[in-house]
Amino acid sequence: MTEITVIETEPARVLAAVDRNRQTFLVDPDRLSQALGWRLGPEGLCRAGMCVPVGNVGSLRVGAQLDLVAVARALGRPVVIDLDAGILAVGLPTEERRRALTDLVAPDFRLPDLDGHVHGLDEWLGWKKVLVVFSSWCGCRYDLPGWQRLDDELCRDGLRVIAVAIDESAEDVAPWTEGIGLPVLYDRQHVLTELYAISNVPTVIWIDEHNRIARPNGTAFASDTFAGFTGVFSGPHLEEIRQWIRQGTVPVTPDEARAAVGDLSDDEVLARLHFRVAVEGRRQGRRELARKHLEQASELAPDDLTVWRAAMPLVDEDPFGEGFLAKYDEWRARGMPYHGLAPVMPAADGTP
Repeated sequence: MTEITVIETEPARVLAAVDRNRQTFLVDPDRLSQALGWRLGPEGLCRAGMCVPVGNVGSLRVGAQLDLVAVARALGRPVVIDLDAGILAVGLPTEERRRALTDLVAPDFRLPDLDGHVHGLDEWLGWKKVLVVFSSWCGCRYDLPGWQRLDDELCRDGLRVIAVAIDESAEDVAPWTEGIGLPVLYDRQHVLTELYAISNVPTVIWIDEHNRIARPNGTAFASDTFAGFTGVFSGPHLEEIRQWIRQGTVPVTPDEARAAVGDLSDDEVLARLHFRVAVEGRRQGRRELARKHLEQASELAPDDLTVWRAAMPLVDEDPFGEGFLAKYDEWRARGMPYHGLAPVMPAADGTP
């Protein structure tokens, strides 16, 4: 038996046996909850009062032990496994993302702020929320003061701006938050990019008082710092937010919102799992392991900036350098594909 790492939203350490023939890890049944948060009972795989029936329980067993990969697949979860590193990454429930994309129900999350306090979406139930997904490796890190000004302007009218950084640590994010009073969380496992099908930053999502998605993923800024580079100005989108908060006007219909964000492909989900394996390997000091899985992630999702650009600082590449600009130009040449609405542009007469 050896200690392995199982990663869903956070790494869990568990004793397991390595089964190279089956390409899996084997655990004692009483350790399944520690590894994946589920237990195997007569009703099937159960957690928190919910059970998933399993047609052939024997397919999960290898002798007296349970096959972790088989259990994950019985739950409908994709996996990426590195036997040599002792790391298994397990995808999040697909149905949560599908509910966001088709039912417009905002998936809940549990993410830490920069002081380590964990927050969930339900904390702001009753508020209209603008969820701003950014990163320290993106120029959008300079937009936090602009989002702070919007929150200050509209908080008495019921708005709460929540910023979430797709970053590895609080230390990565902290330099850009001086003077910022907004909730600033960070997401080292890229949970939001999987739950909400996010493939670029900044991505902004409007979520109403009842935690339903009013306006889904879209690129938007709170300043014009990089408008010359991106071609996107902040004013039109910010004005739409003001109209939503003050007048209840939503610029897209529910049907348009459902059609706006395509689901992640199987490869894009696997890319996120390779990313999680890489990050864990890097934390353990295994730089070549990290590089290998980051390269696999980038190959699987070449149009996903939350994958290939996020990987750059982890392999000592400059996310603002020539390598980034070359790949960005290639992405632009492919039509800048990403999961979400097109940016809000000024009217032909120049008005918002």
